[in-house]
Amino acid sequence: MRIARFDYTPSSRLRFMLCGGNPHRASEWTDLPDRPLEDQLAEIVQEIGLRGEAAERKRLADQQAREVQQKRWETAMQEARAAYAHAYRVKHLGEQADAWHQVNHLTEYVTAVRDHATSLPPGQERTEIEAWLAFADAHLKHLAASVSAPKLPTPPKPSGDDLKPFLGHWSPYGPRSY
Repeated sequence: MRIARFDYTPSSRLRFMLCGGNPHRASEWTDLPDRPLEDQLAEIVQEIGLRGEAAERKRLADQQAREVQQKRWETAMQEARAAYAHAYRVKHLGEQADAWHQVNHLTEYVTAVRDHATSLPPGQERTEIEAWLAFADAHLKHLAASVSAPKLPTPPKPSGDDLKPFLGHWSPYGPRSY
């Protein structure tokens, strides 16, 4: 049996299906005896237009949401960099304070050893203590030079991993990276 190339009477086999987008009225139109497909073309074209407009609105809303997300991420990155610099400087301040305490502690110790050495009679033990005191004085001068002039440190450029603790739920690699 051979299938005819044309239907001379509506057979309900000719269908127009519109896929994609959000349907407003219908997604499928059929050629019916009382309502031929040609009479439904205006409705089909209107449906295509409505879906296109909805898709364009969605595209613009998505683009605007991406731009807002990008700005929020950039703000979060600036705040994370500032928090990282603050944490770096606080850590450096603690190290400076520890070094200052160490210098003071060593100075007291060297002073006590020097007082003890002056009470010793001249000889081998006193000579060894004086050599040790010369070394300790040189070391204290070096430590005191680094402690005497505290400066505000410039933090190094942070890596992504350095910023992670300061970013909360954001990724340091972009607003859509997790």
